[in-house]
Amino acid sequence: MRTPGGFHEDERAIEGLPIRLVIALVVGVACLGIMMNMLSGIGTLSQTEVDVEIEPTTVPAETQEEVNITVVGDDGNEVEDATVIVSSGSASITETEDAETDSDGIASVDLEPEIRQGQGTGTLEIDVHPPTSTDYVDEQGNNEIIVTES
Repeated sequence: MRTPGGFHEDERAIEGLPIRLVIALVVGVACLGIMMNMLSGIGTLSQTEVDVEIEPTTVPAETQEEVNITVVGDDGNEVEDATVIVSSGSASITETEDAETDSDGIASVDLEPEIRQGQGTGTLEIDVHPPTSTDYVDEQGNNEIIVTES
């Protein structure tokens, strides 16, 4: 059946088209965003964050103290051949100390921390550089060594 006035004057098919295109575009972009988020999460599943366990957790200021630092992953396994770096925080040490973890994941450092007069307590910061041949990463903050007034 022919429409009066010809095909080029018939506007019924166009009435809902722009809004349908906008809706399809919005739904498509939302789906794409969800899929990209799912795909970006897959790469992080293979990485394991490391943290440290400190023994003793508190050391007195102005005294020589050996501190054992165990590097462990989120999975609970000890990390061998990681480099542990202890540096000044709100407490200070004369030079940055570093040590490598043994087969049990333990690194030992000798510290003689100092705190400012009247400070009471301070902290020493610990950074971990995991072995490069593993999937371990150290992207979050680690526990700190607490230094108390002696």
